[in-house]
Amino acid sequence: MKLINIGFGNLVSSDKLVAVVAPDSAPVKRIVQEAKSDGMLIDATCGRKCKSVLISESSHVVLSAVSCETIQNRAEEREDKSEQ
Repeated sequence: MKLINIGFGNLVSSDKLVAVVAPDSAPVKRIVQEAKSDGMLIDATCGRKCKSVLISESSHVVLSAVSCETIQNRAEEREDKSEQ
C-alpha cells in the first residue's frame, strides 16, 4: 500500500484514488455537497482553504489544502522510490 501525504500529516492510499481535481468547477462543488449530505466527505484541510478534491473508489471525497500539482508530485516521488 502506497500512501500519499495530502497535508498536515494526513495520508491517503494511492491505490484507492480515482481522481484528484481542483475544487473550482460547479460539478466538483456538486460532488462535494452530495458527499457531505451522504456522510462521505472527509475534510483534511485543517481549517485552511480547499485547493484539491480527492475522489476514492469507495465514493469518499477528501478535501485537501494542498494543490493538485503538489499531490501529483508526491505520488510520482512514491512511485519512483518504490521502483528502485
